[in-house]
Amino acid sequence: MPPLSPQSVQGPERPDLDRPEAIAQLVPTFYDRVQRDDLLGPIFTEVAQVDWDEHLPKLTAFWCQMVLGIPGFRGSPAAKHVQTARKHPFTLEHFDRWIALFHDTIDRAWRGPKAEEIKNRSVMIARYQAQLVGAGDWSGPASYRGIRP
Repeated sequence: MPPLSPQSVQGPERPDLDRPEAIAQLVPTFYDRVQRDDLLGPIFTEVAQVDWDEHLPKLTAFWCQMVLGIPGFRGSPAAKHVQTARKHPFTLEHFDRWIALFHDTIDRAWRGPKAEEIKNRSVMIARYQAQLVGAGDWSGPASYRGIRP
């Protein structure tokens, strides 16, 4: 299924991220934006040299397991992030941009309890990852500062 354009679903009719098919649309839509981003794109394409055909299904399985409880994700994202950070240190700006793009992608096409849950979980994961890779104590966007892991 092709990724949604962020403008392809608009208005109050936006669906929730409560089905694997919706998450399977979110993931490539978001990572297409990441790849084109001036700050984040080079880390994924040049530093980590991500194989997107392999990586996107893993990311979809990760979010389906995290938000929908569907088993199937296998891997160690923390180890990969640490390995990449050794080649190119992450800054708090990287985490700000990742969250801003992720939340904007969700807000443009989806709405509902699961959409909010995935945004909340992304903030908690980003906080953990920022500390793990030595980027510092990332507190997240102001609207999420009350959420603690």
